[in-house]
Amino acid sequence: MVGYGIIVPVLPELIKDLTGGSVAQAAVIGGWLVFAYAVTQFVSSPVLGNLSDRFGRRPVLLASLLGLTFDYAMMALAPVVWYLFIGRFVSGVAGAAVATATAYMADITTPEKRTQRFGLIGAAFGLGFIIGPVIGGELGEFGPKVPFFAAAGLAFANFLFGLFVLPESLSKTHRRPFSFKRANPFGAILSLRKFPTVLWLLLALLFFTMAAQAFPSVYNYFTIEVFGFTSSQIGRTLGLFGIVFALFQAFGVGPLVKRFQETPVVVLGMSAAAIAFVGIAFIHAESWLYVLIVIGAASGLAAPAINGVMSRQVPDNAQGELQGAVNAANSLATIIGPLLATQVFALFTVSPQPFGYMPGAPFLLAAAFVILAAALFLFTAVRFDLSHKPSVALHPKTPEISPPGQMNIPTAEREGKGEDDESERD
Repeated sequence: MVGYGIIVPVLPELIKDLTGGSVAQAAVIGGWLVFAYAVTQFVSSPVLGNLSDRFGRRPVLLASLLGLTFDYAMMALAPVVWYLFIGRFVSGVAGAAVATATAYMADITTPEKRTQRFGLIGAAFGLGFIIGPVIGGELGEFGPKVPFFAAAGLAFANFLFGLFVLPESLSKTHRRPFSFKRANPFGAILSLRKFPTVLWLLLALLFFTMAAQAFPSVYNYFTIEVFGFTSSQIGRTLGLFGIVFALFQAFGVGPLVKRFQETPVVVLGMSAAAIAFVGIAFIHAESWLYVLIVIGAASGLAAPAINGVMSRQVPDNAQGELQGAVNAANSLATIIGPLLATQVFALFTVSPQPFGYMPGAPFLLAAAFVILAAALFLFTAVRFDLSHKPSVALHPKTPEISPPGQMNIPTAEREGKGEDDESERD
C-alpha cells in the first residue's frame, strides 16, 4: 500500500508531462487509469484466489510482486501516456493478490487468532496509505517520475524477500481444483437476496462509499487547480486525512456506538462527510482546507457502524456471504466513484467552460451521494425498526471496508472454511 500511496501526489504532474495538456485533461486520463486498475483488480481477485488454492500461495504472491515492479517501472519510464494504461492493467491483476496474502495468513494462523492477524493486515494497509502519499509527495519535489522508481524498488525488494525467505503455506494435500463458479465476483451479492434489510443497507453503503472513494482520486487535481499545490503539499494533506480518519475509526466508533447505538453514529459520520464535501467545493482559502479535512475524516465513523448493523441481520452461517457482498459493493464503488468524480472535475474546469468554471463540482456530487445514502439508511432504519430489532446472528462479525483510496479484498477466513469443508467431504 505504501507503493500505491507514493504515486498519488505526482500522478497529475506525470500525466501533464506526457500529454502536454491541462490539469482538467490530466484528470480525465487519471480517472480512466483508476478505472482500469479497479476493474482489473475486481475481476482478478477471485481468480487469483482460486489459482492460489490450486498451485499454492507462494507462486501467486511472487508473480504479483513482479507485476507491481513492472507496473511502477513502466510508469517511470513511460514515453507516452498509453504506457500508463498497460502498467495499470498489470497492476490491477497483481494487486488482486492481496486476497492470496490473507489466505497465506489464514494458512499459518490458528482459527481463533485469524481475526487478530487479519486486523494487522488492515492496519498495515492503513499505515501504508498514510505514509505513502507523504513519501511520494516529498520525492516528487525531485521530479514526477522519482516516486515511481522508488515504488518499483520497493516492490522488487519485496519480491526478493519472498523469493529467498517466504516458504509455501499451503500443502499439496490441501489444494483444490480451479473453479470458475468460485471465481464469480457478483455471487455474494446475489446470495443475500433473501435478506431485504441487508440489500437496502448495502445500497446506502454503495452510495456513501462512492463519495468516499471519489475524494482521493480528484483531490490532487483539485488542489493543483485551485491552490497550486506542489506534490509535497498534496502528500502531507492526504497524510493528515489518513491519520485523523484512522483515529476516528480506531477510537471513536466503539465508544460512540456503545453510548448511542449505530444509527446516530451513522448519521454523524455522514453529516460530517456532507459538510466537508460542500465546504471544500466552495473554499478559496487554503487554511479552511485543513479544517474541512479534519471534519471530513469523521466520516470514518459511518461505514463501520453500518456494517455493524448489517452483521446482525444475517445468521452466523451467512456472515461470510455478507463479507463478500460488502467487498463487492466496495469494489463497485471504487470502480464508479473515482471515474465519475474526475470526469465531472474536467467538465467544470476545461477551457472553454460550457457549464461554467467550478472545480469543486465533484465534491458537490459527492455530497449529494452522501445525502442519498443517509436517506436510504434512515428509510431502512425506520421501515425495519432496526433500533429495536433483535440480532439474527448469535456471533455477528462486522464486515471490513477499506478507507478512501483503497480497495478492500475479501479475507481468506471464509475461503479457508470452505476449503476445510471440501476436504472433509472428500
